[in-house]
Amino acid sequence: MALQFKSGLIALALVTAGWTTPCSGQTPQRLPVPTSENSAEHNPKSQGTAPVVESPPDPGASESIRGTVVDQSGAVVAGAQVMLTGKNLSLNQQVLSADDGQFSFANVAPGPFQLTITSAGFATQTSSGILLSGEIHTVPQIVVPISASITEVQVSLSPAEVAQAQMKDEEKQRVFGVIPNFYVTYDPHPLPLTSKEKYELAWKTTADPVTLAIIGGIAGVQQAKNTFSGYGQGAQGYAKRYGAAFADVTIGTFIGSAILPSLLKQDPRYFYKGTGSKHSRILYAIANSVICKGDNGRWQPNYSNLLGNLAAGGISNLYYPAQNRNGAELTFENAAIGIGATAAANLVEEFLMRKLTPNIDEHDPAKP
Repeated sequence: MALQFKSGLIALALVTAGWTTPCSGQTPQRLPVPTSENSAEHNPKSQGTAPVVESPPDPGASESIRGTVVDQSGAVVAGAQVMLTGKNLSLNQQVLSADDGQFSFANVAPGPFQLTITSAGFATQTSSGILLSGEIHTVPQIVVPISASITEVQVSLSPAEVAQAQMKDEEKQRVFGVIPNFYVTYDPHPLPLTSKEKYELAWKTTADPVTLAIIGGIAGVQQAKNTFSGYGQGAQGYAKRYGAAFADVTIGTFIGSAILPSLLKQDPRYFYKGTGSKHSRILYAIANSVICKGDNGRWQPNYSNLLGNLAAGGISNLYYPAQNRNGAELTFENAAIGIGATAAANLVEEFLMRKLTPNIDEHDPAKP
């Protein structure tokens, strides 16, 4: 037992001498000075025993700027455009914020800088600072407020509203600014009138003061020529002639331009052509005395005008003097006169009335 203990002491002494005494014939090795790059790699004693000492920043190192873009609620804003500007033109750069709202600029020259952040739906925001040499600068979190919204509202009218607006414009059409010229449309894409609008247009025509004045002029001419002599003369004769003329206009207008067009789905207006040769326009105007557009937009026989003239002629036999009534002959005669008058009126509309009707181009009801 004692021998083993002494052997252990001798072995311990030899090992200790081997650690502390260099081998004979060798010079001691000089240990390298630890640096930030090789201290951990070449000096095992420093690992886990002492912190690594970092070298001071290299003035030639690359400076950078980084940051994060968020909204007012703190949520990150991805895809925001971040523009870096400064006095040094080489400083100017532009990036987009990532999905986490972060952005960064590398290889930035030191000095004052400004960041401008823009994003759809947000107000433009700026942030400025000074980048030092060798610095990795983190700007404070940039909050972009929601911009004051400017909403563009496009208002479109329904077909019924457009048709109503077109009719209102037609009610403003007056030859020389005075004589009603309601039953013609200059719109290249007119919409059909509703039944209510057909009756409204008929009422506007017959109740117009100028229409009443024209009827008074017709009655005066008849009085001067003693037309319908059975009515006599004087104030009583003039009143009867005025009443008959007013009845002719009212009955003809309502039957031919409101009642029948509503029942037959036809449009009582004249659709101004204005293009093509003069010959084609003449034929178009004359043809429109016997054809018309249906509410479906297709051309068809103008039953409303033809039957309206016949009905007005037949009813007129009820209030004309007995000696001026010729039964069916007068009815068809008045109907033929009505068709001819319509053709003549259409020719005047096609070639003259537009020039004499002011402000017809100022209205565009199809535009909201």
